[in-house]
Amino acid sequence: MDFPLPRRGDIVPEECAWLRAERPVARVRTLTGDPAWLVSTYELATRVLEDETFSLSATAAPGGPQQYAPTFPIQIRKNLSRIKDEGMRDAVMRAISPRAVKEATDRFRHRADELIDELLAEGPPVDLKDRFTEPYTASVMCAVLGLPDTDWRRLMSGLDISIMTTPRPFEGTLANWNKGMSHMAALLRAPDAVEAPGLLGALARVRAANSGNADGADTDEHLTMTLHSLFEAGAVSTAAFLTLAVMLLLDDAEQRRWLTDHPEAIGPAVEELLRYNLSIGDALARVATRDTELGGTPIAAGDLVLVLVEGANHDPAVFRDPGRLDLTRTPNPHLAFGGGRHYCPATALGRAHAATALTALLARLPGLRLAVPADEINWRSGWIKRTPERLPVLW
Repeated sequence: MDFPLPRRGDIVPEECAWLRAERPVARVRTLTGDPAWLVSTYELATRVLEDETFSLSATAAPGGPQQYAPTFPIQIRKNLSRIKDEGMRDAVMRAISPRAVKEATDRFRHRADELIDELLAEGPPVDLKDRFTEPYTASVMCAVLGLPDTDWRRLMSGLDISIMTTPRPFEGTLANWNKGMSHMAALLRAPDAVEAPGLLGALARVRAANSGNADGADTDEHLTMTLHSLFEAGAVSTAAFLTLAVMLLLDDAEQRRWLTDHPEAIGPAVEELLRYNLSIGDALARVATRDTELGGTPIAAGDLVLVLVEGANHDPAVFRDPGRLDLTRTPNPHLAFGGGRHYCPATALGRAHAATALTALLARLPGLRLAVPADEINWRSGWIKRTPERLPVLW
């Protein structure tokens, strides 16, 4: 079968249940025409994510099977692995640590309220994605990384191009990547960058300390790529999740009313929204580093293995009545943040980002609802996340 699955993000693809029951390890053909194994049960997905036999870094090896064409420099994955080897891991982890996120939460809420004030002043209908979820997400990322908040529109403007999924590379994606790199490089080289807060200041100080070294140019590129990659990855993931979380609540009036009446339950509610969330879209890719097996299916060294997160997160063997959105569900061992060695380190940020925004929206716009039927929403194709092009709302 061809992969990826349908792009609509508010309905679980019907293929998920068939795959779990009939082909838990299925042979699929990716966008590039390469063969891959698609894993769809929770048990096997967890095995792939936690077993170091299945490597993320190996997906960047030249000549191997691809999930989609590399439309940005392939060294990005290798670059992020260098962080821990070159003394920057502590700076990065401090920027996205639970403590740093907690200290910034008041700023998150302030920005959410500012944006809602603008919506209320204008009146409905509005495109909530353009007017709230994306600018709010950009401000959150700028706050955490120490970037100027005034740059948010420029930083977000090309994400729909730079992280496309396509059978072949094309000029626009790399041009957009280079444009973003130039902007981040200018921020790092600014005379006052070493005094900047957050990660920007920390990386600028690393740059200053290495300015006289023979490999200074390589360090500059590494620092710039680190800052740019973290913004893009963080903004893409959190904005897509928040947009779909809002849609899920708008589609389930009972659960929305319950959460409005019980704002103290936002923690487990966000976990359930993460479980139900379909934004990942293109699966998590790994490459087998040796001959092995999955569910009795032989896997050869070098094979591409794709983890279907929405299959695992809706597996009835783990989640009772998985098709029902239950904001009180506990326990909730979802795989929205991945697992194993490559478990997302920014989980505190992802949770606080969504919890703050949803709390503000429910409190201040209790009548929030879609302005068009859900079937009329246009879903973006050829992108790394499932997301609507627009989210028109009323209140």
